[in-house]
Amino acid sequence: MKRDFGLDALLNLDGFESHYANGCWYKIEARLVEPTVERPHGIRYNLTFHDNFGARIFGIDNKHVPKNKRRGFHGRIVNYDHIHKDKNDKGTPYAFVDAEKLLTDFRERVDRILSELEA
Repeated sequence: MKRDFGLDALLNLDGFESHYANGCWYKIEARLVEPTVERPHGIRYNLTFHDNFGARIFGIDNKHVPKNKRRGFHGRIVNYDHIHKDKNDKGTPYAFVDAEKLLTDFRERVDRILSELEA
C-alpha cells in the first residue's frame, strides 16, 4: 500500500480553524476510523469554508451519505467522499486520492474563492 505522506498533516490539523480579515473562516476535522466500504481509506474528514455569517460556502467531507442525486450518485451510494461546490450543493462525488491531495484541493478552492470575493 502506498504511504500517504499527507496523513499526519491532516490528522494534526483536526480541530484547526483559520479566520480571515473579511470574516470568512475554515475548519478542519479529521480522524482515523476503521476502514469500511463507505470510508475505505480509514479517514473520517470534514473540511469546510464559511462566510462571515458562518454559512458554509464550500466543503469536502465524508461524514455522511451525500444527499445529491445528480450525476455520479445513481443507485446505491457506497463511498461517502463528496464535495459541496457551493452553499446549495448537497454533495457531488469527490475522488479521494490521499490526504495530501485532499488538503491541496481544499486550499486551492479556498484561495480561489477568497480571490473572487476580493475582486
